[in-house]
Amino acid sequence: MAQSILTIALLATLPLVQQTGISLAWLGLVGGVAWGVHQAQLGSTELTRKVVHIGTGNVILLAWWLQIPAWVGIMASLLFSIVALLSYFFPLLPGIKSVGRRSWGTFFYAVSIGLLVAWFWPLHLPQFAVVGVLVMTWGDGLAAIVGQRWGKHPYQLRGMNKSLEGSLTMTIVSGMVCAIVLMTLPLPGMVIFGIAIAVAITSTILEAFSKLGLDNLTVPLGAAACSFWLSQGYL
Repeated sequence: MAQSILTIALLATLPLVQQTGISLAWLGLVGGVAWGVHQAQLGSTELTRKVVHIGTGNVILLAWWLQIPAWVGIMASLLFSIVALLSYFFPLLPGIKSVGRRSWGTFFYAVSIGLLVAWFWPLHLPQFAVVGVLVMTWGDGLAAIVGQRWGKHPYQLRGMNKSLEGSLTMTIVSGMVCAIVLMTLPLPGMVIFGIAIAVAITSTILEAFSKLGLDNLTVPLGAAACSFWLSQGYL
């Protein structure tokens, strides 16, 4: 009897184990690519960090497609938030301070994912969490790379160095990401277009004005909230 109950319990958790395993495998792949870039000296430490930034954020797509339960995402976010926070004081993640400026971005990154999963998974609208995370992942990530490598028109905002090229990249990528994800919802095409423009502008402004890595919190939450609220009445 006990053996039968154990067998049933194992079978019930098998899908979750598979889902989690796929997500962990992806994160492992991202870590391997980042390590390879760093070892090959293909770019600065900042480039390695952006590989991790962009690659890690895409795990939200796996969580969405594999229908990973909300509590798994929240617990993973909580765990990594604690590790990231401790790493600012102890050498748990040595590369976390290598950005060259004071930033709590890694901590906010983990927190934002957990908050978005906790918000939208119970509503059965994971698309808006995906919008928020991917705007941060791709928009913010590519904006930093473009701005640093090809930024020819710099400007300062609240003591922070920005570039028109980086900000424009943030706007374009954020709008494209939002539009692509929202196409999976029963929204009219013009509504999606309007929401994408609003999200693009909102995200660019939040990224430009956020300091100390706070954009890793304000951008995903702002993008998700903006797209969610503007879609009300159409879903």
